[in-house]
Amino acid sequence: MDGRTVITIGREFGSGGHEIGMKLAERLGIKCYDKELLELAAKESGLCEELFASQDEKPTNSFLYSLVMDTYSLGYSNSYVDMPINHKVFLAQFDAIKKLAEKESCVIVGRCADYALEDDPFAVSVFVKASIDERVKRIKRLYELNDSKAADLIQKTDKKRASYYNYYSSKKWGDAKSYDLCVDSGLVGIEGAIEVILKFIELKEKNQNNNRNRHDGCTGQIRELMGQEPFCKSCIIINDFPQPSTGILAEIAQRQCHNMVNCCFPHIGRCTKRRQVGTVQSDEIN
Repeated sequence: MDGRTVITIGREFGSGGHEIGMKLAERLGIKCYDKELLELAAKESGLCEELFASQDEKPTNSFLYSLVMDTYSLGYSNSYVDMPINHKVFLAQFDAIKKLAEKESCVIVGRCADYALEDDPFAVSVFVKASIDERVKRIKRLYELNDSKAADLIQKTDKKRASYYNYYSSKKWGDAKSYDLCVDSGLVGIEGAIEVILKFIELKEKNQNNNRNRHDGCTGQIRELMGQEPFCKSCIIINDFPQPSTGILAEIAQRQCHNMVNCCFPHIGRCTKRRQVGTVQSDEIN
C-alpha cells in the first residue's frame, strides 16, 4: 500500500467477513476494528459502553424505545443531549470511524463504516457474501447448530444488519452499487477473498497514481500555455478530466483572452470562436 489505506468490510452473516478482516489486517500490518470500535466510540463520546453493545447494528424506529433507553445514557456530551439514544450511539460511532481513518491505516468491519468514509479517497469499501448453503455450513461449525437453527440465525442477523445500514445510510445494504468491491467468499474461499481485495487495492492505487500524473501533466500544460497567451476565467472548462487546482484557475481568471489557443488536451475547451473542442461547445462557455 502507498500511504494511508482504510478498508471497510460489510458482510453477510456467515460469509467470513470478520475472519477476512482480521487476516487482511495481519497481512498488511495494520489493526482491525470490529467490536473494538464500540469501546473506542464510548471513550471518545462519554456514552456508556453498554449502550453501544445494546445498540450495535440494531436500529429501531421506536420513539418510545428511544425515550426509555435515553435514561441510561449517563455522562453523554452536550452535543448529543436532544437526540434519541440510538442516534447518539450511531453518531458517536460515525465520528469515531472518521477520526480513526484520518489517523491510521486500518480495517473496519461493519457499522456503516463505508458510509462514514464515502468521501475519503483513501478508503476502499468491500462487501463479503456467500451462498446460503456455504453460510449455513460455517455457522453450524462455529456455533454448533443444526441446519434449521443456523439458517434462522443467519436470516435474523442479516435482517438486523440490513435494517441498520439502510436506516442510517443513503445506500442499500448488500447492493453492489453501495461498495467498491463485492467478493463471494463461498466461491474463492477466505484466503482467495483476501487476495482479491489486495489486488483490487493495488489496481486502485495504480489507477489513482496514473490519474494524478495526468492531472499534473494538464496543470503543467496550462502553466506553459499561460506564459504564451493571456487567458480569462471562461477560457478553460475541464470535462471528464481532473480539474487543476483553484490557484491555477485563479491565475487564469486574472488574464484576458480573445484568441483560440490550441491544446493537446481534447477535453479542454477554449472560448471566442463558436467551434466545438472535445465535448465542450464554445458558445456554452461564452
